[in-house]
Amino acid sequence: MAQSALSEHPTSDCSLNEQQTEEGTLSPYVVRDGESCHIDLHIAGIRCAKCIWTVESRLQKEPAMTECRVNMSTSRLSITWEGSPHLADRFARLVDDLGYKISALHPKSEENHDEASKLMRCMAVAGFSMGSIMLISVPLWSSSIDIMGLATREMFHWISGAIAVPTIAYAGRPFFNSAVAALKSRHTNMDVPISLALILAAAMSVYETATGGEHTYFDSAVMLMFFLLIGRWLDAKARSKARAHATELLSLLQGTATVLKDNSKKRVMISELSAGDMVIIAVGEKVPTDAKVLQGRSDIDTSIVTGESVPRHVGKGNTVFGGTVNLTAPLTCAVIQPSRDSLLANVVRLMEQAEQGRAHYTRLADKAAQLYTPVVHSLALAAFLGWFFAGGMAWQEALLIAITTLIITCPCALGLAVPTVQVLAVEWLMKHGVLVKTGDALEKLNRITTVLFDKTGTLTQGKPKLGKPKLEDTDYDHKNLQIAASLADFSQHPLSRAISQGYDGERLNVTGLSEQAGVGFVGTIAGKIYQLRKSDHPNSRQQSSVSLICDGQEQAQFHFTDELRDDAAETVNAFNAKGIHTIIVSGDHAPIAEAVAHQLGIKETYAAMLPDQKFKLLQSLQEKGAYCLMVGDGLNDAPALAQAHVSISPSTAMDITQNTADIVFRGRSLKAVFSSYRCAQFSTRLIKQNFALAALYNCCAIPLAVMGYVTPLVAAVAMSSSSLIVIGNSFKIRLLKED
Repeated sequence: MAQSALSEHPTSDCSLNEQQTEEGTLSPYVVRDGESCHIDLHIAGIRCAKCIWTVESRLQKEPAMTECRVNMSTSRLSITWEGSPHLADRFARLVDDLGYKISALHPKSEENHDEASKLMRCMAVAGFSMGSIMLISVPLWSSSIDIMGLATREMFHWISGAIAVPTIAYAGRPFFNSAVAALKSRHTNMDVPISLALILAAAMSVYETATGGEHTYFDSAVMLMFFLLIGRWLDAKARSKARAHATELLSLLQGTATVLKDNSKKRVMISELSAGDMVIIAVGEKVPTDAKVLQGRSDIDTSIVTGESVPRHVGKGNTVFGGTVNLTAPLTCAVIQPSRDSLLANVVRLMEQAEQGRAHYTRLADKAAQLYTPVVHSLALAAFLGWFFAGGMAWQEALLIAITTLIITCPCALGLAVPTVQVLAVEWLMKHGVLVKTGDALEKLNRITTVLFDKTGTLTQGKPKLGKPKLEDTDYDHKNLQIAASLADFSQHPLSRAISQGYDGERLNVTGLSEQAGVGFVGTIAGKIYQLRKSDHPNSRQQSSVSLICDGQEQAQFHFTDELRDDAAETVNAFNAKGIHTIIVSGDHAPIAEAVAHQLGIKETYAAMLPDQKFKLLQSLQEKGAYCLMVGDGLNDAPALAQAHVSISPSTAMDITQNTADIVFRGRSLKAVFSSYRCAQFSTRLIKQNFALAALYNCCAIPLAVMGYVTPLVAAVAMSSSSLIVIGNSFKIRLLKED
C-alpha cells in the first residue's frame, strides 16, 4: 500500500484555504507506486454519514479516481488515483468547495484540541445564558397574566430575547458555519436542520414577543442549543480518543537524535535521518528509527513493537526498531531506513489503511445516509402542513412540532456505528501484537468455517533445534558433538547453526575448511578429515538429519526437530471448540506433517503440497461452501493466502507473504490468530448492536416527534444521546480480555 502523508513531511497543518493559491501544495505529500498515486489528508467538518457520502460521491466522479474513502472517526480522507501527483490539489479544492477544510496530516496537529476548546467556549456561554433565562422564566411559568400583568410578561420576554438572540448567534456558530458551508456547495448535512430549527425557534419567539403573543420559546431554544453542544463536544472527545493511539505511536518518532559524523556529535531532527547515518543511542533514550547495531551491547525495551515485556538483548549486527527504548548501555548504530519508512510508521499506515476499508456494514450506512436529507426535511414539512391544515393547530404550535422533527432525526449515530468499532478494534488488536491491514478483514474473519494452517514457521517455530545424537559408540557422545560443533561454527547453514548452538563447550582447532556441493562442510581436526553432510538415512519423524563422517565412516547422526509454538495446541483446540474445522497444509513429508497433526488434534492433513496444490485445495473447499482462513508464512503460501477469504501471517514471514495477508501478528504466540477471531466476533456483534440502536432510536423518536409528543428540548437530548450511546457501546471492545 502506498505510504501515508502522515509520516512523510513535517509541514504545518494549515488548511488549503490559506494554501491553495500555490501550485503543487500537496504534490510533495503524494506517494507514487508506478502510475498510481496516493495521499492521506485531514478533513474537518465531517458530522454524519451524509457528509461522508457527499465527499466520496463528488470525488468518485473524477475520471482519474481509483478509490476515495472518508473515515469519520479519524477525520481522514484517503485518495488513490491514476495520473499526475498534482491532481491532489484539484481533488483537495473540490472537497474544499464542498465546505470541508482539507489539511496535510501531521501527528502534532492541534485541530482536535482547538475544536474541543471552541465547543467548550460555546457550551459555557450557552449554559450561562440558559441559567439566566431560566431564572427569568420562573415567574412566567409560576404565575398567570392576570396576576403578573401584560406589561411585566412582555418585559420578561424582551429580557429573555435580549439574552437569547446574541447567545444563539455566538454559541450556534459550530452549527451555523457548517450549515452555511454545506449550502454554499449545494448540499446539506445534519447541521442544516439543526440550524434551521434554532433559527425558526428564535425567530418565532422574537415575532411573538414583538406582537404580544404568548408562544415564546427563548428558554427552550437556548437549552436546546446547550444540550446539542454538549453532545457535539462529547462526540468530538470520544472520536479524538479513538484515534489517539496512532498519534501516540507517531509521536515516538518525533524529536532529535545524536548523529556521529567526522568524529563529532550533532543533534538532528529524527525526520532528517537517512540510511547510513551513524547514531549514538544513550541509556534511557528511544531508538530514533530502524537501525543496525555497530558497537555496544544493551537491553532494549521492545514492548511497543513486540508486545513482550521482557527486554531483548542486542549486540553487534542486531537490528533495533524505531520507538523502542535503550535500557542498559550506549549503542552506536547505523540507520537502516528513515523514520517515515520505519516499522512503527508502517504499523500506523497499516492501521490507517484498515480504518479506510469499505466493509459491508459501512456501505449500508453510506446508502442510508443518501436518504437522510430528503426524508428528514419532508417529514418536518409534512408535520407542519398536517397539523396546521388538517389538525387545525395554530401555526406556532405546528411549527414547533416541525422544529422538533428536524432536531430529533439523527443520522450521526448511523454514521458512527461502523467506524468507531473499527478504529477501537484495530487499536485493541495492535496492543495485543496484531496488525489489521484491510478494512473488511474482521468482518470476513467473523464468518470463517475452516482454518488452514501451514506447518513450518506457523504451527512450529520454523527454526531447527538439535536433538540427541544417535552414535555408533556411545563413548563418543561428547567428543563427536564437540567435533561437529567445531566444524559447524564456520557455516551459516541453519542445521549447522543448530549444532553450533547445541554445544556450549570448548571448540577444537579446524584446518583445511571447505564447503563442497553435495559433500557438505569439510575440515581437518587432529590430522583426520571430517565431514558434516545431510544424512543418507534420515529419521522420517524428524525434520532432517546430518551425519558426521570421519575418513568415510559415519561417526554420528544428528537429528533436528522443529518445535511447536508453545500455544499451538491451545490455539487449535480453541478453534475446534468453536466448531471451526482445522486443517494442516504443508510442503513437508507426510509422516512429519501427520506427527504434528496428531500432537495438535488436527484430523485432516495435506502433506507434500506445492503452492499451486494449496491454491487448488482452497478453491475446492470454497466451492463446497467453506469460508476459509489461511494462516501461513512462506513464499509457497502466498497464492493460498491470496485465494482465501481472509488470511493471517506472522511478522517473521517473507515480505510478499505479509503483503498478501489481511492480518499480520507479531511475536512467537500463535494465540494471536484466535484472539483476532474473538475480536472479529465481538466487533461484528457491536456493529450489529449499533445499527440496531440507531434504527430503534429513529423508529421510535421520529413518529413521537411528528405526533407532537416530544418537545424540542427532549429532541435535543435524545439526538445527542443516540450518538453517545452508539459511541459508548463501541467502547465495550475494551472489555474484551486476551486469552
